[in-house]
Amino acid sequence: MTSAPDEQPRTARTLRLAVAQSTVPEDPTDRGALRAAGQEIRALMVEAAEAGARLVQFPEGAIVYPSKHVMAGGPGGELVPADWSRAAWDVLREEAEAITALAGKLGLWTVFGSLHPLTSPNRPHNSLYIVSDLGRLVGRYDKRFLSHTEVSFLYAPGHQPVVIEVGGIRVGFALCVEANFPEIFAEYELLGVDCVLLSVMVDDAPRARVAQAYGTLYSYWLGYSVPAQYSATVPSGIVAPGGRWLARCPANGHPALAIADIDLDSRDEDIHVALRYARPWRRSARAGLYDEQVPVGDPRSDARTAF
Repeated sequence: MTSAPDEQPRTARTLRLAVAQSTVPEDPTDRGALRAAGQEIRALMVEAAEAGARLVQFPEGAIVYPSKHVMAGGPGGELVPADWSRAAWDVLREEAEAITALAGKLGLWTVFGSLHPLTSPNRPHNSLYIVSDLGRLVGRYDKRFLSHTEVSFLYAPGHQPVVIEVGGIRVGFALCVEANFPEIFAEYELLGVDCVLLSVMVDDAPRARVAQAYGTLYSYWLGYSVPAQYSATVPSGIVAPGGRWLARCPANGHPALAIADIDLDSRDEDIHVALRYARPWRRSARAGLYDEQVPVGDPRSDARTAF
């Protein structure tokens, strides 16, 4: 589900984004925990809508992110291929459908992580579901770069980027360990996104710093959604083009929302410079800006061992 940058001018220029930190369970066989996660997601959706958000982002595996020890633990403690028949797939589907229905009732685009089952014997995808403000599932991003454990014992990888447009704002998606693969974020810049939503299930401060750097390198907004239980290390938040944190949740282990406006016409100096100078300049530099200026054949340029 990819698309190229728009040819025509876009009229809508702003989008209020809410980035959630919700409590993520780790046992897909625990039906009560899955239902509690769904209820918490929906409560935060209501809060986001009341704050005027047009889109809300949740963490990786917001309904459930299975622990490798729960799903792939062998009798001797070693890891073995996960037995996915044990997962409460009916509850996962019911919670996803309830979230989708509420998104339509609230008029709120909603992006949340969960498992996506495939045809047996294929393993499920680790995915972000994308639900429109009309209460329709309009897309799904499947994690493309998996950890060693994930690809060995748990999931099937995805294979393509996803870009959607919400009110004139182009949005891309990534999951957790993909923060360590800069080519994903460079690809989204080439696809003309205004914002990337990166949802994670990790207790890791350096990953947030890497995510923040992409706002600087590629001059787009970035939503960083982390589970509430890990927020004491790094809470969820929103990065502006240029790398500044615009909003952050409390770092207290509790569910919360960070809310900020994506404004393509922002006059904040750092955003203005990032969008109207840095990003266009880097594009022109990559497109051959320097080719005619290279001093080909100049011996003073070619000699590397003379002052």
